[in-house]
Amino acid sequence: MLKVNAMGDACPIPVVKTKQAIRELNGSGEVEVLVDNEIAVQNLTKMAKQKGYAIRSSKLEEGKFQVNLVIADENPEVSGNAGNDGHGEETENSEETICIPDQRKRTVVVISSNQMGHGDEVLGKMLMKGFIFALTQQDALPGTILFYNGGAFLTCEESASLEDLRLLESQGVEILTCGTCLNHYGLADKLKIGGVTNMYEITEKMMQAESIVKP
Repeated sequence: MLKVNAMGDACPIPVVKTKQAIRELNGSGEVEVLVDNEIAVQNLTKMAKQKGYAIRSSKLEEGKFQVNLVIADENPEVSGNAGNDGHGEETENSEETICIPDQRKRTVVVISSNQMGHGDEVLGKMLMKGFIFALTQQDALPGTILFYNGGAFLTCEESASLEDLRLLESQGVEILTCGTCLNHYGLADKLKIGGVTNMYEITEKMMQAESIVKP
């Protein structure tokens, strides 16, 4: 069995590394690949189906997935340099066509309060906690979550949403909190998740987003 560590690699690198390992088998065998996101698992699954490989995958822990591909002798991918120009690089049947677009980069969630909606404060906080938890359950995660004004409380000490936010961050979601807001509320030394941002970056992230979600 050949093992491939593609943790932290963006598409199409996990697929490229896997194909290189398959060629190194020079016959039948198994390749085990470690990746850190479900998009990579889907890309490897798509490639395996196209090539006729047996494949199985499992989630080892948050942000860590194992994919095993079983290759048979008769599979054309392992005979010679199929799909390779002889210099170790993929030709036009490239992995680019295999990559599933990462929807995370297209969506930005903006949270400007520690409550969701207007009315009862207790209910509003409960709804916001439920919203952030619901984000962790989505198939397509946002690329970035921006916290500003009262939303800054949600990334700091005593926030009921820290566990869910850590889960989102471990799956590649960028967590950013307005630095001016942290200073205003006296929270600068209480930030527990993500990074600190400014209004220029907040504006830039929102302008470049294909969709903005505001609970």
